[in-house]
Amino acid sequence: MPAVAVQRRSFRVWLLQVLGVAALATGVFWLLYAIDSPPNALGYYFDFDPSEITDATASLAGLIAAVFGIVITVVSIILQLSASRFTGVTHLFFADRLNLVLMTYYIVVCIFGVWLSLALHHDHAPTLALGAMLCLDTLGLALMVPYFGYVFWFLEPVNIVSRIRRGALAAARRGAEVNDEAACFQEQSHALSGLEQLTDISTNSISGKDKIIASGAVDALKDFALSYAELKTQAPEQWFRIGTSIRSNPDFVAMDPESLTDLESRRTWVEWKVLRQCLGIYNEALTQMRDINYLIAIDTRYIGERALAAGDVEALRLVHRFMNSYLRVTINAKDVRTAYNVLNQYRLLVEAVLRAGQGELALEGVGYMKYYGHVSFDQQLTFVTETVAYDVSALCEIASELRSPAEAALLKEFLDLDRPSLNSQQEKALLGVRKAQVKLACYYLTQAEEGKARTIAADMSQEPRDRLLTIRRQLEGVRSKDFWEIIDRGHNFEFMRDEDRSKLPAFFAMFDDSQPLIAS
Repeated sequence: MPAVAVQRRSFRVWLLQVLGVAALATGVFWLLYAIDSPPNALGYYFDFDPSEITDATASLAGLIAAVFGIVITVVSIILQLSASRFTGVTHLFFADRLNLVLMTYYIVVCIFGVWLSLALHHDHAPTLALGAMLCLDTLGLALMVPYFGYVFWFLEPVNIVSRIRRGALAAARRGAEVNDEAACFQEQSHALSGLEQLTDISTNSISGKDKIIASGAVDALKDFALSYAELKTQAPEQWFRIGTSIRSNPDFVAMDPESLTDLESRRTWVEWKVLRQCLGIYNEALTQMRDINYLIAIDTRYIGERALAAGDVEALRLVHRFMNSYLRVTINAKDVRTAYNVLNQYRLLVEAVLRAGQGELALEGVGYMKYYGHVSFDQQLTFVTETVAYDVSALCEIASELRSPAEAALLKEFLDLDRPSLNSQQEKALLGVRKAQVKLACYYLTQAEEGKARTIAADMSQEPRDRLLTIRRQLEGVRSKDFWEIIDRGHNFEFMRDEDRSKLPAFFAMFDDSQPLIAS
């Protein structure tokens, strides 16, 4: 259900609560009053005696003022607590129409009561005004508790995040629709401010170990980017120019002028800002809250897939750059598990690019993955290098299924991934790369593509016989596709389908026909 529809439904529920409380209290009074009064109970009740109701009239004015004081006190305390955790909450609260209406209501009724307290004369009681004051006081009392419920609902973190996202998107939409350049640049600033508020909420939540709120803020950044992709196609050229109101922003002011010009010409400054916020959150969460790192990688893939669907090549290349940045900081931190999960999302993104027929862009992504596989190899993060190998192997299989023109180039990149080992740790990584290559070769054999399998065999021709025997033995020994631990990918890297495993003898026979490699 859309957020606006949820908000309207909540408002209707709140209004029914208020009316229900007021009707119940008034109904109980009139029922009991009618039982214990003359036949014309209504007329008898409103037959006010000016000399007897002076104190009551003043009390009506004082009562609503007291209720208003309670409301202000409670709301102020709650709002202050929320404002200390979330940036921009006070502005959101006073920008909400219902909050303004309620505060205005209590002020108007208080002023009405003050004037009414001096409206009595010894021979005249303003029956209509007194009746109105009774109704207004009744409604004010009935509003109090349901309004507290509304305030608590309004200040729930999920709702705050949703409002900030909607406000930022509304600013972007207005900026993309106005013709005036100054107004456009002003809306750019409003949209940028909303994105930064979401980042503040996420980073503060990470510091406070509040994963739910941090995840909600990250998803809000992603949802903004996905919605923005829809209105981007209709935005005028002036929207893509970086206005003076945001050029001094810390994320832009330090950039080289040529880089700013590139963002304008590529029409990607908004996506750059969103992903730059994601990168900041990623750095904050690294080694502290890994689930946020995984979520950022997933959401970045969604942004890339939306750019792919829209044919926005520049935005897709920007997503590649930020995926690379995630990998760089993760490898520098030697966080193997996070790199493993980020690579999974990177592979899924490149797979989507391949299936969309964008072979050259997919080749770019594989080239980056290979590069970080080499960086991991140099830093002795062997499992990361193995992960890259198995991911690129899977992409080569998909390219073969799709008969992609980029298949040959992808295979070449894959075979360039291995390097001569320098020590025992790197020997393990090289062994994992070779296993991935053997798996791909067996897949080619099942597809009757012996030439490609022989290309892989030729690349492995200088491998020691003992290493080849170890590879075959270990691949034949894995019979379950499920890894023995819970992992996001859900399957064992070394698992081979029965039809692929059956091709192992044929592949290893390519190395030495006279003395075939047979696993003991």
